[in-house]
Amino acid sequence: MIKDSTLHILNGQAMYDFFNRTNFLQGEMMIPFNEAMCFGDTSDELFTCEFVEKRAKVHHVSPEQYTEITINPLQPLFTKGFTHIELWFDEDMFCQINILTILAWLDKNGHSKPIDIHIVGEKFEPFEKYTLTATGYYDVFIQVMMHKTLPEWIYPAPIKKGVELYLTYLHEDSNLMLYIKKHQNMSEKELVYALLENFKGYGLGDVQYLEIIREKRSK
Repeated sequence: MIKDSTLHILNGQAMYDFFNRTNFLQGEMMIPFNEAMCFGDTSDELFTCEFVEKRAKVHHVSPEQYTEITINPLQPLFTKGFTHIELWFDEDMFCQINILTILAWLDKNGHSKPIDIHIVGEKFEPFEKYTLTATGYYDVFIQVMMHKTLPEWIYPAPIKKGVELYLTYLHEDSNLMLYIKKHQNMSEKELVYALLENFKGYGLGDVQYLEIIREKRSK
């Protein structure tokens, strides 16, 4: 156990690179969580071989590639016993489901100390902060990610909103799916761009949107 040490977990490589470039959190230990947990199948055995295999298939990479991109950067979280954890994530669905995943792992692994969650804007500027413990979030993860049900309790509000969007965004009557259906004559490239512009609350990227469009149009 490292005495009074803080680990900052950032939502993805872009934020990690930006924080490094601007010397934000200079001298602090930072790691990126390079995932899109709101998209595709997952496992309740977080960050295990089973999890890696399932998530690698989602991202169309080998388990070795997935491990290099996603698991290896997380090694300080797994091995160094930090006393304090701070999370830096956007408020969109994409980021909030990633937060839920990290909190679930911390809960399952007995991290009982307070955790700070910093919500950041489009230019990575922090504008909201929540402090909580991870207790109970593994159960929330199971209900949401494995059983696709909305728990009675979710805190804080950004995670609750992210979960609500996650549980409905692929439904035929969601705003996203209705928009795709309405614009069947638009090219894939144009439609991806339109979705990125009009559905920022989901936080999905071009890769996810392209898969959703192709899946929808193949039916």
